[in-house]
Amino acid sequence: MFRKLILSACLSIGLMATAHASANFGLGYEGPSIVAVVDLSDQRLSVYNEGILLHKWKVSTARRGYITPVGRYQPYRIHKMWRSRKYDNAPMPYSVFFHKGWAVHGTNAIRRLGSPASHGCVRLDPKNARTLYRLVRQYGMNDVEIVIRQ
Repeated sequence: MFRKLILSACLSIGLMATAHASANFGLGYEGPSIVAVVDLSDQRLSVYNEGILLHKWKVSTARRGYITPVGRYQPYRIHKMWRSRKYDNAPMPYSVFFHKGWAVHGTNAIRRLGSPASHGCVRLDPKNARTLYRLVRQYGMNDVEIVIRQ
């Protein structure tokens, strides 16, 4: 009797662990293939593929007097190289535009990454911006979500 009880408990725990693994490791995942989560308070961007963390990078978002819009967005335009019409033709390599004129893009101001420094865009190291840009191209804008959260 005791053996059956232990075997039953082990089987239940094993099934729960399998269900938990399925939820956390992409088995049966529903939603966009690529999700880029920008944490404004932490100044980090985490990239997930079907729920599995691929990358975590420092970013710079809006400094005092500017905003980075909070919400869930789908990219609507990408450019290998874009120049800001609003800010002195500033280079924006590997731009992924997600809301009106806001984008995730590379920056030359790498030392500022990890603290708010932008006019509202999400700035990345150009190598990391290239990686995100390539993921958007690979999966398509319809299968990518950009989440900006406090």
